[in-house]
Amino acid sequence: MPELPDVTVYVERVADRVVGHTLEKVRLGSPFLLRSVEPPLGATFGKQVVAMERIGKRIVFVLEDELYLVLHLMVAGRLKWAEKGAKIPGKVGLAAFDFSSGTLLLREASSKKRASLHVARGRAALAEHDRGGLEPLEITAAEFAGAVRRENHTLKRTLTDPRIFSGIGNAYSDEILHRAGLSPVALSQKLGDEAMARLYEATRALLAEWTDKLRKESATTFPENVTAFRPEFAVHGKYRQPCPVCKKPVQRIRYAENETNYCAVCQTGGKLLADRGLSRLLHGDWPRSLDEMDERKESGRALVASTNVKDDAGAEVDEAAGEHVLGKPVKQPGAVAKRDGDGKERSERAAARAPELGNAQRRKHAGGAGEKKKRQKR
Repeated sequence: MPELPDVTVYVERVADRVVGHTLEKVRLGSPFLLRSVEPPLGATFGKQVVAMERIGKRIVFVLEDELYLVLHLMVAGRLKWAEKGAKIPGKVGLAAFDFSSGTLLLREASSKKRASLHVARGRAALAEHDRGGLEPLEITAAEFAGAVRRENHTLKRTLTDPRIFSGIGNAYSDEILHRAGLSPVALSQKLGDEAMARLYEATRALLAEWTDKLRKESATTFPENVTAFRPEFAVHGKYRQPCPVCKKPVQRIRYAENETNYCAVCQTGGKLLADRGLSRLLHGDWPRSLDEMDERKESGRALVASTNVKDDAGAEVDEAAGEHVLGKPVKQPGAVAKRDGDGKERSERAAARAPELGNAQRRKHAGGAGEKKKRQKR
């Protein structure tokens, strides 16, 4: 899902292309995109774009006469700037916003169409789309700490709650917690002052860095390849890949359709957090720490190796003359076939019996057909 840095850059780049221009019409590729009735969508046609704004993860088109288009991209919604009158893409296309300067295409590459568009009239109606979260780049350390400790939840949930902080989602919350060296399941009201200061600095620094980075990438072009999985990320989307700090594999917690990524060494003191699915399945066999998981992996490899050695020792292999690699005979695929007491391979005996078995099957089938005819006559 596009989060604060992505949506901020989207708003800025769209503003560069549409502010001061007229919204001529909106073509809907899916009727389910529009979630409001009054005022009608047609009321926005022919209105000039006054400004572009962001409310959380929502993109707001500010039009004349206090009309607003509120676009929420949700998980898979993406924007593309195209020439005026461009066709809505098949399957993934949801809408086309035709401006006097060009066309903004809305696409959603997902079977679940979650993106939404609302039309609002007046600032009061627009405020209904604001979940109330604080802007993390515009608040003081004291305001940040007060928001975190207002309710007692895990840090992961606190950062991603739109009623507490605006614009932070699953991806950037993972990165923030990794940079701060804090567990995603640590409780917000138990966080000390030193840890709170680290979390505040990590939140501001990371969001500012990524916003600046995305601005530079799209300085001369419209933002492309907006994704929650970036190669420069430290932990998000990097399950089993090495942590850039300690080089240990990144872990995960899976729940519903979401996934939390973290480093056990950098964030939880080596403790593996329980996965709701796998830990319940394994119960007592679930490893409690990274060291315990490594030990079990080593013992599993040793068991597999010893089993392979036993299998190799009991295998009957016919050596082919002159075919050796590094002094060891090469196993021939056809050399493992067992032979019966008369020296014939089992495959040869089976081939010899095939006609006999075939005749028996035919006799059985014919007998069954005859019995069926007799029953029908009765």
